[in-house]
Amino acid sequence: MAVEEQRAGSRVSRPENRLVRRGFTDPARAVRLLEGPGLEGLADDPVLLDALGATADPDLALLGLARLLEAADEADRHTLRDTLTTSKPLRDRLLGVLGVSTALGDHLARHPHDWHVLVTFELRDMHPGPEDFRRALAEGVRDDLSLGPANALRVAYRRCLLAIAARDLTGTTDLAQAAAELADLAGATLQTALDLAAEQDPEAAAACRLAVIGMGKCGGRELNYVSDVDVIFVAEPREGVEEHDAVRAATRLAAALTRLCSDTTGEGTIWPVDANLRPEGRNGPLVRTLASHLAYYQRWAKTWEFQALLKARPVAGDAELGAAYVEALAPMVWQAAARENFVADVQQMRRRVVDSIPATELDRQLKLGPGGLRDVEFSVQLLQLVHGRTDPALRSGNTLEALAALSRGGYVGRADAASLDTAYRFLRSLEHRIQLYRLRRTHLMPTAEEDLRRLARSLAALINDDTRADPVAALQREWKRHAVEVRRLHEKLFYRPLLDAVAELPPGATGLTPEAARARLEALGYADPAAALRHLSALASGVSRKAAIQRTLLPVLLGWFAESADPDAGLLNFRQVSDALGRTPWYLRLLRDESAAAEQLARVLSAGRLAPDLLLRAPEAVAMLGDPQGLEPRGRAALQSEVLAAVGRAGSTRAAVAAARSVRRRELFRTAAADVLGRLGDDPAEALDTAGEALTALNAATLGGALRACVAGWEAEHGDLPTRISVIAMGRFGGHELGYGSDADVLFVHEPLLGSLEEEAARAAQAVCHELRSQLGAPSTEPPLLVDADLRPEGRSGPLVRTLASYAAYYRRWSHAWESQALLRAEPVAGDEELGARFRQLIDPLRYPGGGVPERDVMEIRRIKARIEAERLPRGADPTTHTKIGRGGLADVEWTVQLLQLRHGHELPGLRTTRTRAALAAARAGGLVESEDAEVLDAAWVLASRVRAAVMLVRGRPGDSFPGEARELAGVARYLGYGSGHSGELLDDYRRTTRRARAVVDRLFYGVG
Repeated sequence: MAVEEQRAGSRVSRPENRLVRRGFTDPARAVRLLEGPGLEGLADDPVLLDALGATADPDLALLGLARLLEAADEADRHTLRDTLTTSKPLRDRLLGVLGVSTALGDHLARHPHDWHVLVTFELRDMHPGPEDFRRALAEGVRDDLSLGPANALRVAYRRCLLAIAARDLTGTTDLAQAAAELADLAGATLQTALDLAAEQDPEAAAACRLAVIGMGKCGGRELNYVSDVDVIFVAEPREGVEEHDAVRAATRLAAALTRLCSDTTGEGTIWPVDANLRPEGRNGPLVRTLASHLAYYQRWAKTWEFQALLKARPVAGDAELGAAYVEALAPMVWQAAARENFVADVQQMRRRVVDSIPATELDRQLKLGPGGLRDVEFSVQLLQLVHGRTDPALRSGNTLEALAALSRGGYVGRADAASLDTAYRFLRSLEHRIQLYRLRRTHLMPTAEEDLRRLARSLAALINDDTRADPVAALQREWKRHAVEVRRLHEKLFYRPLLDAVAELPPGATGLTPEAARARLEALGYADPAAALRHLSALASGVSRKAAIQRTLLPVLLGWFAESADPDAGLLNFRQVSDALGRTPWYLRLLRDESAAAEQLARVLSAGRLAPDLLLRAPEAVAMLGDPQGLEPRGRAALQSEVLAAVGRAGSTRAAVAAARSVRRRELFRTAAADVLGRLGDDPAEALDTAGEALTALNAATLGGALRACVAGWEAEHGDLPTRISVIAMGRFGGHELGYGSDADVLFVHEPLLGSLEEEAARAAQAVCHELRSQLGAPSTEPPLLVDADLRPEGRSGPLVRTLASYAAYYRRWSHAWESQALLRAEPVAGDEELGARFRQLIDPLRYPGGGVPERDVMEIRRIKARIEAERLPRGADPTTHTKIGRGGLADVEWTVQLLQLRHGHELPGLRTTRTRAALAAARAGGLVESEDAEVLDAAWVLASRVRAAVMLVRGRPGDSFPGEARELAGVARYLGYGSGHSGELLDDYRRTTRRARAVVDRLFYGVG
């Protein structure tokens, strides 16, 4: 910048060159102004030129001064010129304002005599308070009555605003005092407007007592230069007046007050008066009595409304009534943290605010965006509301005062509080300077170079970098530095003091007492805060690198755990994983450097028991959370290749099957983690299908590897196997619809090799398949894969393995209708592919019979289904919520679809599939099922399947009914997309969905209705 100015100076005249060196960007215009009316003789005054050059925008300051002198009368102009050259404090105040605010320059050009207010405030050795502002406003309205009361009030308001800005911009007051003066001025303005309204409507004033309660920044005495002024109106009747008459009268006064302040005609608006924080918002009455307010907050108020009341303060009207209002509501405010889901509600409200910011504004938002002012306010208020129940010292509506109290009480570390205080002051000062320019309500950083330069120069004292060389770059660096620090502290602040209560602190450090830490854990939703404190102590105590990194991680992790249905389990699981991997360098680096991995780990560990149990068996699987593609499902070919390679490296059958099971455990975790993190698909049905395909491919690869291992083991002992074996998947396995807790339903088929004896081949096949089942289900650190062959001919009484010819003979002579139905989902998955294909050819005529299934078989299938419903529902189970056999559940939908397949599969190729949803879609496309009925059945099947998956993920064991324990049910609801406290809605939705499905089943399957 200095180089550019020197170059510019070489191209201009000597006077202009002097101006360029002083920071003017348009020296030619500056020379013309200095030679114009009012500034005659001052063009060579070095004192004035230096003072102009010291302002944020010398060009703007000079233009404003010229306009002021031109507008002033001759006597006043002479006085102002003399004062400018002889009084440095007045000169600095006036030029400081003119160099920052074009709006206040416009005001002085319209009302040139108002510069005297800067002299008045200069002579006062005190900070003006509410009474000073009320007196100044009253005098201003009286003196300018010719403008009309409303315009007179607005002029008087801006005169006071001019004085506040001058003191602020010259460092006479700091940010906190300036914001307090702005709030006091707002209260005085509301009182003056109320007085004017009462003069205009004396009948209303005589009928009621009206108090104006300041809310938001006005209530907290931390107001911006331009902001809506949030208020609540409360009224009481005067003696002898009916309540409803008093409320009507108070409403007239409140409406008149609002118009006086908010109207945009004449001298323009002061600021909008916003009463939308009142009970029921804009839909509720503008004014209520104190009793009406209390009744609403006791019965209907939401969490955010109590948070808003934290800043409530009487600012105008009947002081006694205002004090009574605050006193009556305070106990409710400070007990709000005890409300169910309090923390979750506040956190969700903050997320909604961030989500509502337009993407184009997110990086420019000083107030609402990440690292902005609202992050500071959110953190401080949350801590206040949690600990203010027992510590009255925290009950301040002012952010900086509350932050200081939190630090003094040990709820926030001193260094963190100091850093947050500095950042907040900088961001608020930046916001103030932006608003002062045109007196417009905005929280966006400007983008124009000249605007950024003016801001940087006005805030030079608050910027660590030297702003002389490149003020814009220095400002942006300082802003980003503070924003990053605020975001970091915001994520940490609510949780970090817990660690100070349990970790070994350095001398002089301040921490929460165990009682305060326990209270905060309870507010977060931890059911066993004592145990949680023990876990935190074990994780964060000590001076090791591991403890230091975990002290950094835990504040954020605790928040993520708290957003789950079971924070206690999440923290316990994290401790166990960290105990196993805490000395592994890559684990600590992963969590420290990959925030996404840390968040994913926290959500997986707190989402239920299945994924953490799988992870704890081999914690190194955490590594896949740090890989962007680490949770993508793997195809069957890749899985088969890996499993067979692992089996081939093993030295024994047991070791080979263990290797296959190890791959399966890791891949189960991959799928489960992806599922709970919502990485399997945006649509629930899509995610369900993806999980089913992944689990089917995994079990098929595991069976294939185990079969290879068992054959190799048999051959090592007996020589070449005399037969070929194929594994046929059945049920949900064959339908690619496996859940996390599903057994592997299979049939085993073999065919003796040419020249082999059939009995010898049968014994070998029997031994191999028995060993396969035994090894896959044996107790181990790896989860078992239970292989169920009970759907074979003759069930458990029949041989485990049959030849293809034996299957053909059985089905030809003895097959029942239910067996044809079961074969609808048969699909070869492992072993000899050619033999599996021939088995498929064998069963196709049975499951897709030419001409359809006979009516007697239809009757038999219906009878069996009815018997299952009557006899197999577990004792005490609710038939409306049992996902498998209950009304409208999986069995209802699957049997209905399978009956359609048996009847029409021979004529409609799309029905020849093992997948339920695909067959239903084909039936719909073929006109066998109305579209609405198909949608109803599909929705019920998807929901029931997702509930079963959720139960397994949450409980770690399979179940067909909703959990009875509240936390487990909440976990199931969370998985299904229901928010905290909405488990009842899940049950209602499930019953409604399955009730509709059962009505369709009654028509399509049973032929009823």
